[in-house]
Amino acid sequence: MIHLVSRIIAGSYRKERSMSEKRRDNKGRILRQGELQRSDGKYEYRYFDVKGEKRSVYSWKLVSTDKVPKGKRDCRALRDMVKEIRRDVEDGINSYQAYRTSLNRFFDEYIETKYELKPSTRTNYKYMYNKYVREEIGYKDIASIKFSDIKKFYIHLIKDIGFKPNSMEIIHTIIHPVFTIAMRDGLIRINPTDGAMAEIKKSHNWEKPKRHALTEAQQSAFIEFIKGSKTYRHWLPLFTVLLGTGCRVGEIVGLRWQDCDFQEKIITIDHSLIYRQQEDGGGCVFHVTTPKTKAGIRVIPMLEAVRQALLEERLKQMRTGFNQTVIDGYSGFIFSNRFGDALSPHCINRAIERISRDYNIEETESAKKEQRQPELLPHFTVHNLRHTFCTRFCENETNLKVIQEIMGHADISTTMNIYNEATKEKKKESFANLEGKVKIS
Repeated sequence: MIHLVSRIIAGSYRKERSMSEKRRDNKGRILRQGELQRSDGKYEYRYFDVKGEKRSVYSWKLVSTDKVPKGKRDCRALRDMVKEIRRDVEDGINSYQAYRTSLNRFFDEYIETKYELKPSTRTNYKYMYNKYVREEIGYKDIASIKFSDIKKFYIHLIKDIGFKPNSMEIIHTIIHPVFTIAMRDGLIRINPTDGAMAEIKKSHNWEKPKRHALTEAQQSAFIEFIKGSKTYRHWLPLFTVLLGTGCRVGEIVGLRWQDCDFQEKIITIDHSLIYRQQEDGGGCVFHVTTPKTKAGIRVIPMLEAVRQALLEERLKQMRTGFNQTVIDGYSGFIFSNRFGDALSPHCINRAIERISRDYNIEETESAKKEQRQPELLPHFTVHNLRHTFCTRFCENETNLKVIQEIMGHADISTTMNIYNEATKEKKKESFANLEGKVKIS
């Protein structure tokens, strides 16, 4: 049997050799099985792909040292292509299709099958892809995109567009699974985005900026300044609720009167109001969205300060009129801008900037008169207020499960990280109290 197989192999080899010797190119070089040269001088390689279908590839060069005829575009050598083709066929890779499918086409097909994505997430992904990927590298066929191409693209986004870590993570989150699907479909061997973000983070010494909580003194100064300000007094209910519930900004601007039970002193959170870019790039619009995880649906007890702030806002609106805005069938929103429309996070952050600026000016002048160091407010955003509430909560509550449920954290590790940071000083104080009380030596 072994001898028979050997004779078959040897016979095949002799047949191939004899056929090769009969076929030469116009330079006298022997052409291998599957290779031929057309009358116009172009080389062709014929083969069967992984699906058993006849395919051909073409090149003006047989080997890499050949020169391309005058007036013709440079191209890969035929035998270089053949090496990859044979390897792909052996590994079950459909390179023929991969070289004829652009990243754009693959993304469009991929995103339409991601039924589990929330409409807001899907819209954001499409917007980011269309704006930053489609015209940059999306037109390239998926087989030709290499790791170096991805890295250059990421660096371009950082240096030329000014992307920050969060935006880079979104882009990576969008395109990485597209290449993963292409791998699973047998179009490419490796995912060119693998390790790209890790290298970017390392080379740019990138860490996501940590959210910092206001100190108790800063929190008090911020609220007291608003209370005493004729200009900013109307913001007091909103910031009181933000600092007294730890809700996400979308949850607060989407809060309705019917979500508040003043008798039971509870607030029900089951939706958010988001201000998102339209897919066609035609500006931003408000939409109601549900929480990404079950953890986001929760009931928050009302602190008395929160209850009073909401009742104050309700009394004011009974005089001036209630918000009539309707968004995706939702109405009765508690907070609105001066035009009676829903509040956007940007609007709130601008208010924080103005309040902090005016407070710091006033505090600097007062400190100068009193010959002391001013206690200035740092730069912060509305999300820092959520972090501030969580920090105060962690300082006074040891049950991590309770904290997690109130904050709506899907992963308890998020809660634990904030808890560890918040209780750091208390740990130091507790340990200092051990001094002289524990016999060590």
